[in-house]
Amino acid sequence: MHIGCPKEIKPQEFRVGLTPNAAREAVSHRHKVTVEAGAGQGAGFEDADYEAAGALIAPDAGTIFATADLIVKVKEPQPVERAMLRDGQILFTYLHLAPDPDQTRDLIASGATCIAYETVTDDRGGLPLLAPMSEVAGRLAPQVGAWTLQKANGGRGVLMGGVPGVGPARVVVIGGGVVGTHAARVAAGMGADVTVLDRSIQRLRYLDDTFGTLFGTRYASRGNTAELAAEADMIIGAVLIPGAAAPKLISKDQLSDLKPGAALVDVAIDQGGCFETSRPTTHEDPIYDVDGIMHYCVANMPGAVARTSTIALGNATLPFLLDLADKGWRKACEEDPNLLNGLNVHAGRLTYYAVGKALGIDVLSPSLALKEG
Repeated sequence: MHIGCPKEIKPQEFRVGLTPNAAREAVSHRHKVTVEAGAGQGAGFEDADYEAAGALIAPDAGTIFATADLIVKVKEPQPVERAMLRDGQILFTYLHLAPDPDQTRDLIASGATCIAYETVTDDRGGLPLLAPMSEVAGRLAPQVGAWTLQKANGGRGVLMGGVPGVGPARVVVIGGGVVGTHAARVAAGMGADVTVLDRSIQRLRYLDDTFGTLFGTRYASRGNTAELAAEADMIIGAVLIPGAAAPKLISKDQLSDLKPGAALVDVAIDQGGCFETSRPTTHEDPIYDVDGIMHYCVANMPGAVARTSTIALGNATLPFLLDLADKGWRKACEEDPNLLNGLNVHAGRLTYYAVGKALGIDVLSPSLALKEG
């Protein structure tokens, strides 16, 4: 199979969908690999690294989209990329379709088979291709939140760990999954007073048993959320419903109850955001003010640490990528129901229920998509 990796064109996105090591593995499986010139530079990989791995270098994305059978990326395809997708082509990348009707319609119209990293599962019900970026984003969230809290950036001017005689920042993490756990660990490590909110008693019990007194936990009732949010210097939104739009946990009306200059860090912005006043931003212009509350809503947070993120993502995606290339999407998905869970669009039909529910689009079940070929 011909695997193609274009350069990411989303603003301030420095990751790349294929590492030289992954290219070498694919070539060893007798696949042809083509990478767009300069695609890896943002992550510290030169064209020569890919050539040494046996890959070819294409002058532009158009060449890759026109010739490759399988397109591997990091971020959702931008409009100019979606226009180049074709019938029968396989797209393997993050999609986050639920809050993005335009992309969804374009992918359906393309006729391509689109497999989303964020909905591929594992045997324990986890999300193995989302997890590495969730880990990165979770660890970044307190760092960028601390920067947002600085007075020069519009924040409260509160130091995360305080100093002797002055208390630390109060940080509330909404969601105790992968993002929330890593965010809480780092925020607590910076010396902040941290509380994690979650609706799963089992998850709260796990966090308490694992981390002890490093940070506190509370049940995520509306009352507890409102009470802790009003006391917080920083709120990190880390709630995920796989493949679906994120729930809105802090309303615009609630902003008046928050401390002036408090920082909201919305890690769920790729799925529409979990604060009502969230809107996507970029690393170039990451924060904005709504009613005196500072919002950090960068939609590709891991892109800020592109080398770490690219390698971590590549380690996770490689086995699935090789399966798709070795067997074709149909056989690979027939043999691996976890990979089938990643199927979001196929041959002009939407195939992921949560996206269809969010956007009001009829859905073809993935099992029927397999039968139709």
